[in-house]
Amino acid sequence: MTAPDASPFALDLPVPEVRERPVAGLPGLPVLLVAIALTLFVAYAIYLAATSDALLWPIVWAVVASLVASLLYAGLTIVAPREARVLQLFGAYVGTVREPGLRCVNPFTTRHKVSTRIRNHETTASKVNDADGNPIEIAAVVVWQVEDTARAVFEVDDFVQFVTVQAETAVRQIATSYPYDARRDDVLSLRESAEEITEKLSQEVAARVASAGVKIVESRITHLAYAKEIAQAMLQRQQADAVVAARQLIVEGAVGMVEMALERLEQRSVVELDDERRAAMVSNLLVVLCGTQATQPVVNTGTLYT
Repeated sequence: MTAPDASPFALDLPVPEVRERPVAGLPGLPVLLVAIALTLFVAYAIYLAATSDALLWPIVWAVVASLVASLLYAGLTIVAPREARVLQLFGAYVGTVREPGLRCVNPFTTRHKVSTRIRNHETTASKVNDADGNPIEIAAVVVWQVEDTARAVFEVDDFVQFVTVQAETAVRQIATSYPYDARRDDVLSLRESAEEITEKLSQEVAARVASAGVKIVESRITHLAYAKEIAQAMLQRQQADAVVAARQLIVEGAVGMVEMALERLEQRSVVELDDERRAAMVSNLLVVLCGTQATQPVVNTGTLYT
């Protein structure tokens, strides 16, 4: 089968300016213990300042320890499984933390939480015209996952909304590029070429969302039908096509059976048939084999010529 000449995947998208850079960060648990120890030291220093005559040095140490503990606490971040933290320092992208658990990073960074779990989006049933101009209804489900967290955060405003819009656009593009039913065996159709159309839909969506750092896992057409205004007419046409195909198969089979019957009669010398008797026999056999109703036998007491 062949696809239409016009490729639906030719997209002029901007080249991404940022790419994900992994940042491991420090183990968070030791840093948390140090921060707790500094907090206890601050409390002890305040106690010393309150109970002793030397007020200056305990207060100085308490202030310093309090600042350090605050920075350590601010640098702690929790990363859940299948999540990531995109770090941004004074507006610049510095890296992404993907390792799950309690991690410690630069306390002055801004952290954007990005889910890297597998998600699915089911498009709404859209009414579009197929390649033949027939109005149809089509919907699909797209399974996707964030692959590059930096692109997802910085290349688009809202990557979830971006995937939603681009998936709807891709489904419409595929629907308008192929006919609902193919009139030739070498042409792809939406109804009969499910695997090929699914692959092309995945390629179309993947090409549209690549700039947002999104990977398409799978896509499937979940709803495909003619629009209501032409559904009845198209159903009648499909039924007519089915009847014609069935009739063609019946006639081909009947002709083969008649040929086999004539050959065996001649081989076994059961009866000698001239051209006129042969034509009458062929006609009778075809009526019996191709008729849609039961035939009534007629007993001929004379001959074919009387």
